[in-house]
Amino acid sequence: MNIINAIINLINNPITNLTEEYQGKNRANLIGKALEEYTKDLFANSFHLNDSKRDDALRHTFSWLGNANNPPDAMLKNGDAIEVKKIENDNATIALNSSHPKHKLYANSTLISRGCREAEEWSEKDIIYLVGVVKNNILKHLCFVYGEDYCADDEIYTRVKTLIKKKC
Repeated sequence: MNIINAIINLINNPITNLTEEYQGKNRANLIGKALEEYTKDLFANSFHLNDSKRDDALRHTFSWLGNANNPPDAMLKNGDAIEVKKIENDNATIALNSSHPKHKLYANSTLISRGCREAEEWSEKDIIYLVGVVKNNILKHLCFVYGEDYCADDEIYTRVKTLIKKKC
């Protein structure tokens, strides 16, 4: 699976009411989590499968399915890392929590978990940001953007962070 397959699956499975589709199946308690589940279905083409078959499809597609405290939200087997972000309107800024956006994801990053690092043999992955505009539990827009097209190299952010720390 790759980004092209996910876009085709988006066209073929245009789910806009995330609450109805994902919270109704007890797969997600929050709308942000529902957007993550939809994203997983986009890449695994696991729409409308029962839980057991969906789990099999996800295991076949992803080497890592993330955790609540560390990036990324998922990693495609031998493919890209995926980070899902929810915003509420077209002009909103993306919440990046405690870290800067990633140009690429590196296995030696201190921000990722050991499980992610050891999910497969890898040293560097492209990262895809999926940004969903969700208003009143309805998905209005979904944008796919690669980190290298959206973010500067890590050294730029690290340099700024170091300068700020020195002044404080």
